[in-house]
Amino acid sequence: MTAVDRTAPGATAPVPKKALLTQVWRQLPFFLWLIALWMMLWGQFTWTAFLTGVVVALFVTRVFRLPPVELSGRVNLWFGAGFVVEFLAALVWGSLTVAAQVLDFRRQPGTAIIAVPLVTDDDLIMTHTAVTASLIPGSLIVESDRDRRILYLHVIGVRSDADVVRQRESVQRWERRIVMAVGSRAQVAAVRADAAAHRVGGAS
Repeated sequence: MTAVDRTAPGATAPVPKKALLTQVWRQLPFFLWLIALWMMLWGQFTWTAFLTGVVVALFVTRVFRLPPVELSGRVNLWFGAGFVVEFLAALVWGSLTVAAQVLDFRRQPGTAIIAVPLVTDDDLIMTHTAVTASLIPGSLIVESDRDRRILYLHVIGVRSDADVVRQRESVQRWERRIVMAVGSRAQVAAVRADAAAHRVGGAS
């Protein structure tokens, strides 16, 4: 007797349990990042903000069904913790810097639109880099060129070419920190090679 396939046309085969767990594990960093982003946007690090962030993250990921984001599956806790510490320090320093610029009545803080070329072409890395740069006081992403891997920022406190270079390198350092924390091995190798090339170019 020949076995008959009773699966309805167009029906989706059930996902194996192991594959489902792997998918959940790979999406977990993105889910946690949504919660952290919610808390940072509200400026509240409380249980209430955390729980509402969980609700919002579930709503965004389950209701607005977008194509799945393929994460690298690699998470380096050491570099991740370093990123969090440096980010919090940058928030404090950026706030103090902007306050000092506002209170300095002798001169107006210079502003500029800066193009920042990135090393990686991963959508998630570019998004995290853009969000990180925008959350730090004094800079804001105004456009993202996905094809050419360029972020355009509006920044204040720019009065010379040296300030432009400093702001651009700051965003590129955020990209490196994010890649070192959650990027793939190929992306880690790429940002390390780019950093080494910049050191050689600066030394020559």
